[in-house]
Amino acid sequence: MVVGTWLGWSNFATVVLSIALAFVFGYALTVRSVLRSGLDVRSALKVALAADTASIAVMEVIDNAVVLAVPGAMDAGLRSLLFWGTLAFSLAVAFVVTTPFNKWMIGRGKGHAVMHAFH
Repeated sequence: MVVGTWLGWSNFATVVLSIALAFVFGYALTVRSVLRSGLDVRSALKVALAADTASIAVMEVIDNAVVLAVPGAMDAGLRSLLFWGTLAFSLAVAFVVTTPFNKWMIGRGKGHAVMHAFH
């Protein structure tokens, strides 16, 4: 959100960028961790895809929906409390929703549970 807002991009382009970056950085953090356990890059990418895809998707749907639902938040600008407050609130809401979702996935041996063997 910050990059798209800073660049003055449209709401659509900003949301697409924020989603893309969430997946890139989410997968990168997982791949980095899994590579330390000795897996090759291809296998580490498979683990990251299995471990993080659903979690990141849910987080991004909630996060972006909240930001888009707050009137004026996307157009507020980086110097605005409305922008930063909405962003913080959206991340908090997404965390509250995603945490039980991840717990549910782990309980079924899916999501982040896929990574547990590599810690």
